[in-house]
This record gives sequence, C-alpha cells and structure tokens, in this order.
Amino acid sequence: MAELTQYVFFDFEMLCSNKGMLFEDMEAIRLGAVKYDLITEKLSFFDEYIKPENHKPLSMFCKRLTGIEDKDLRDADRFADVFSTFLYWVNGVKKTRFYSWSKSDLSRLNADAARHGIPSATIEKINSRYVDFQEVFSNRAANNTPSVENALALYGLDFVGETHNPMFDSYNTLRIFFAFERNPQLTEKIMAERFILPGRTLTVDQINVEVKSQFAKDMEEFFSSLQWIYKMKEAQQLVKKAKRICKRYKNVAGSSSGIFDEEIRSDTKDFMLFYEGLKKNYLEHITYSSRILILDEENFSYRKTLLARASLDGQDRQAV
Repeated sequence: MAELTQYVFFDFEMLCSNKGMLFEDMEAIRLGAVKYDLITEKLSFFDEYIKPENHKPLSMFCKRLTGIEDKDLRDADRFADVFSTFLYWVNGVKKTRFYSWSKSDLSRLNADAARHGIPSATIEKINSRYVDFQEVFSNRAANNTPSVENALALYGLDFVGETHNPMFDSYNTLRIFFAFERNPQLTEKIMAERFILPGRTLTVDQINVEVKSQFAKDMEEFFSSLQWIYKMKEAQQLVKKAKRICKRYKNVAGSSSGIFDEEIRSDTKDFMLFYEGLKKNYLEHITYSSRILILDEENFSYRKTLLARASLDGQDRQAV
C-alpha cells in the first residue's frame, strides 16, 4: 500500500423531503471536501453541485435544509463527471485516508457510483481507506452521535462558514479531528465527563481522582453482591451490567495522554479481563443448555483484587 500523505474529509448534500424518501432515491446534489497534506500542512478545497437524474423541482423543505436552489443544479455536471473531477483533485486515492461525519456519506458515494456505472474497483479503494470519524469521536469522547456544531462546542469552537455547505461541513469536521488529535488530555476530559461523570464539569487536574473514586464505587456496587451461582436469566443481566461498566471505562484503560495514572488504567484493564472471563463462562454454560451459571475461581480472584483496590481508593478519597 502506498505511503499515507494526505487526509480528505468529504460531505454530500442530497435530495430530501419532509415526507420521507428511500435512501436510494436521495441522490447527491452537492459534493464538498477539504484535503490536508500531511507533509506541507496545506489545505485544498473542493465544492461542486451535481445534477441528479430526478428532474423534479426541489421541495421547499430540501431548499431550506440544504440552501440549494433549482438554478444551482440546472447547469451542473452529472455525478460521474463530478466524481471524475473529484478524483483528479484528490490526486492519488492510494495515498489518501478518507473521512466523513457519519457513514451515510460513504453509503451515498457507493449508491450513486453504482447508479452511474463507476468501476467498483475505484470505490473499493476508497472504502478500504475510509474512516467514519463521527463514530470514532462518539466512542472515544462524546458518548452519543453529536452534530458537527455540538462536537466543535465541546472544544470551545464555533462553526466556521455556512452550515449545510458540504465544503464547510468537511472543513469543520477536520477542525474537530485536529482538536481531538492535538489535545488528548482535553479529549479524555470530555470523555470522562460524558461517559463516567455525566453532569459534572471538572478541571484536567481533578479528572484522575474523581474517576478513581467513581470506579471504586462502581466496583463496590458490582462485586459486593457477586454470588457463586446464578440462574441463567440472572447471569445474563450480570454479564450485561459488566459490559456497561466496560463501556464506561474502556477509554481509561487505553489512555495514553497522561491524564490517568497507572493504577486506574491497570484496574480498568483488570475489570475488562474479568468481563471477558465472565462472558466466556456464560457462553460456555449457554452452549451446554445449563440452567445455572457457576462462577469459577478466576472470576472471584478478580473480585478480591478489585474490591481491595476500591477500598484503598475510598480511603485515599476520604483522606483528601
């Protein structure tokens, strides 16, 4: 694979209706993008209207939502021509990583490429180099699927340019990407406030202590009632509860920003190991059509270790 030298963030505006439309009928009517050169750090922009095969006038809803008028599409090129121009502007798919804010843009690209006979090999090259950055951001920071504007606001940034202009949407997605990558401690602070400590606003210096305190409470609440034997329905709920805790703390376990100390990162990793063992045990019992789940010694060894640490964390917290 060619060396990665640039990022391309892209966005489509599509046909739309407040009465509902099949996705296959929501043809692209504008393509915007921004290209970031990893070597020179130069930005390049792309913005083209696309004439759809559907010749009906745009609905008032679509005009208001996208800011696009029928006159903008009258002399526009068809999708195949605009996409060809886009590829020329990209200037090397193999050296590019493609991003968008939600996978719907990639789905739109695939659907319209198929409709217009674009070679599948070309599209597959893009698919294999594509990242849904909204999904990454949701999993690593936001704990929901925020709009571009709301994601910017988490970093104290305002939207630049016209909303629902795909070029500006792409540019602002790039700005979120830069903030996300270049401010790892702020990103993990946002994550902690949204995954673990919802409704609280803390300084970076407070995050480690508060997360350790919350983790200690969660461990005490989870393990204090742990039993050796469960009915399978109860065991299923236990596994789900452990999974929810893992989701809350997975970014702490994988943290590399320095905001979390080794102790809390190790403890959260240990709980994830406990969860994997519990899940494996549960699935084995399901395989044998068991009516009860019997926990093994390994499950309880994690309980002893994590409860002991939770107790120490609680004592440290009281001392503070």
